[in-house]
Amino acid sequence: MKFFSQKTLIFLVVGWLVLSWVNLQAGDKVGQLENRLRGQLTSISDSLDGVLGLAVKDLTNGQTFFLNENEVFPQASSIKIAILLEVLKQAEENRLKLEEFIDLKPESKVGGGPILNYLGYPSLKISIRDLCVLMVVLSDNTATNLLIDRVGMEAVNERLAYLGLKQTRLRRKMMDLRAAEEGRENISTPREMLTLLERVWQGKLLGAENRQQFFDLLSLPKDSPLQQAVPEGITVADKPGELEAVRCDSGLVFLKKRPYIICLMTTYLAPWEDGNAVIRKIGRLVYNHFDRLERSSEYGRIISER
Repeated sequence: MKFFSQKTLIFLVVGWLVLSWVNLQAGDKVGQLENRLRGQLTSISDSLDGVLGLAVKDLTNGQTFFLNENEVFPQASSIKIAILLEVLKQAEENRLKLEEFIDLKPESKVGGGPILNYLGYPSLKISIRDLCVLMVVLSDNTATNLLIDRVGMEAVNERLAYLGLKQTRLRRKMMDLRAAEEGRENISTPREMLTLLERVWQGKLLGAENRQQFFDLLSLPKDSPLQQAVPEGITVADKPGELEAVRCDSGLVFLKKRPYIICLMTTYLAPWEDGNAVIRKIGRLVYNHFDRLERSSEYGRIISER
């Protein structure tokens, strides 16, 4: 009798495990969508004549999508996210004021900036906040270098090190070709840039007012593949960057019920590859995934058509 009971128990347990597995496979519809997205992202990466890294995180449940997430990539102008953070943090610490004016001197001007390189004759004073706008929206390199001079390159890197971001570093000013030739590139990884943005989002790095300013500034309209990847009216707080054979864009997409962070980086791009088009394509796939989840019931029915 005892033997029969043990045998029956084993049979019931095995049967329950099999049924549970079948139900899980059939019923985990969101998991199937996630696997489909992972397959699409892998396919794009495999077909790219270059190297792609990405880190995506659903801020509602922590679900992540990674490819080459720990690889170090040149950041180009995406490193300006870290500079903006340091400016706002120093303002919060009363080490500077956003209303403070900085003199634009001829020796401060560098190429790669559509505004300040042509202004300041005979003189010009500009506020730190306006420099942040020019850095983020127009990627003005003169504005960026003025901000680096004001907060200090070492201070930016000390902050990043304090946050445990071991691979994210500001190693040169903008348009410093000699530094670039010496290998001093501004760098990060998809995972570390995601971590930085997530900590700001969580309110762990900036107080409420400066946290809002951080995302407000990054949300300003700009020529950005991630902003172009979503429908009009969807807020994307991001900073793209590009160098020869390099395209990047990192930011936070403010879906009402399903906000997410997306960090995309490419390098070693072949001359015929359009890195920004790849970022737009991935950005659209990821947006469509989260938009579908946001507007669906737990059974998959769309209950809030736009």
